[in-house]
Amino acid sequence: MADQNRPVTGYPAPPASNGYPTNTATAYPYVAPPPQNQGAYFNVSANPYYSDPYANQQRATFIRRIFAVFIACIIIIGTIVFIMWLILRPQVPQFRVDTLTLSNFNMSSNSLISGTWDARFTVRNPNSKIVLYYDRIEAAVFYKSESISETTVPPFAQGKKNETTVRATFVSSSAYVDDRNGISSERSRGTVDFNLRMMARVRFKAGAWWARRRILKIFCPNLSIGVSTNSSGGSLSGGSKNCRVGL
Repeated sequence: MADQNRPVTGYPAPPASNGYPTNTATAYPYVAPPPQNQGAYFNVSANPYYSDPYANQQRATFIRRIFAVFIACIIIIGTIVFIMWLILRPQVPQFRVDTLTLSNFNMSSNSLISGTWDARFTVRNPNSKIVLYYDRIEAAVFYKSESISETTVPPFAQGKKNETTVRATFVSSSAYVDDRNGISSERSRGTVDFNLRMMARVRFKAGAWWARRRILKIFCPNLSIGVSTNSSGGSLSGGSKNCRVGL
């Protein structure tokens, strides 16, 4: 006879058709047997919270190599540019106003100025290994800081250690100048000072090497033209004048 104090450890076996159990073996104490594929619990690739240290190390090494290559390229390019600069020693061109004549000059009572200014420049290339290409030159004549007339100079090329003569003509029919009394005062002394300003787009070429286009700013101040109160024209006094050139 079975022990009545023995605890139940599983489900009873199904009864036979005659009412008596056919198998007295103990059933499983679990609802279902444990899973057979134990490796699924340790699958690293299937775990979204697991970080592979080897993959992270490879990614960091790749980024460091890219950064090192980038720095090396910058150093190499900078070294090449510096060596070329030492060899070529590029210099900005030099500008000089040789002549400046004024004709048909007139100033009305309402501060309107008319006249024609003819200027002749000498442009010198001081470089012994570089050819200069002037794509465009914009020029203007000023009285102090007030613009009177503007013009452009045709493009030209300039060889090594070369001097080129450039002409520019400025025509004004009714330019307003605020300082009318200043011009009248200067004319009473026999001269009037004008300023010339230019902006040139220049390219530098040495053999097969082209430098990027540069913008040159040329300023030719205090160009005194001998024109008295009773005359309508005059020319540059004091000889040729050098201009300031900057980038």
